[in-house]
Amino acid sequence: MCTTCGCAEGNLYIEGDEHNPHSAFRSAPFAPAARPALNITGIKKPDFTPSQTAEGDLHYGHGEAGTHAPGMSQRRMLEVEIDVLDKNNRLAERNRARFAARQQLVLNLVSSPGSGKTTLLTETLMKLKDRVPCAVIEGDQQTVNDAARIRATGTPAIQVNTGKGCHLDAQMIADAAPRLPLDDRGILFIENVGNLVCPASFDLGEKHKVAVLSVTEGEDKPLKYPHMFAAASLMLLNKVDLLPYLNFDVEKCIASAREVNPEIEIILISATSGEGMDQWLAWLEAQRCA
Repeated sequence: MCTTCGCAEGNLYIEGDEHNPHSAFRSAPFAPAARPALNITGIKKPDFTPSQTAEGDLHYGHGEAGTHAPGMSQRRMLEVEIDVLDKNNRLAERNRARFAARQQLVLNLVSSPGSGKTTLLTETLMKLKDRVPCAVIEGDQQTVNDAARIRATGTPAIQVNTGKGCHLDAQMIADAAPRLPLDDRGILFIENVGNLVCPASFDLGEKHKVAVLSVTEGEDKPLKYPHMFAAASLMLLNKVDLLPYLNFDVEKCIASAREVNPEIEIILISATSGEGMDQWLAWLEAQRCA
């Protein structure tokens, strides 16, 4: 995971911190939490070599840490991961308590780049306008483009740029959320950085992760990135208006998602044609009332 590769040391910019989003970044708050000495047992060997199939394929995810980093032992990777996630989870619980106190529904929208989640989100906000108070936290590595698109709908939005970082974390949400005007019982949409790997591990204090998968990406995505789809409560299969022009097996995609997560809900949707939008809006209302 990204706690071992260095991208967690990227630079953080939240709108309002600086006049110029490309200058004078401040460091993301990723210092390990204070904790008792770890007692990690069962590490079979300090170093790790990938397993190899008869075809010559290499598998680096089979060690105790579930990943690999040059020059770092499996034990050390586990120590780093536990430290970072432990601190993040404590912050996420604080966020969750604050949101719950105001009965706000918080959703973490996750996907790979280009899935269409910003377009889907803007269409959703237009349909919720004057019905449900909403606000948006936009996560990207650079630019404020997506936040500008959201604000064009009349919805309050704030951009969080992570620099080299590949995901949002609970501290970023704790910093950004208070800057947004959002009434009690409103919906806070968090559009995470486009990435199907690291955001799966980082709780932001949301009620649900919502995975957006485009039909242009391939029906085996849930099997290739199982941790994300296992963590999601809902999968929005997006851009279904393009199905007549693609060789995409919808049933295979649904089966792949449910192989990873039997409980996942799935909605076929298109912001362009409007298909599935009523079902998506009904799901949002059900979650607000839950």
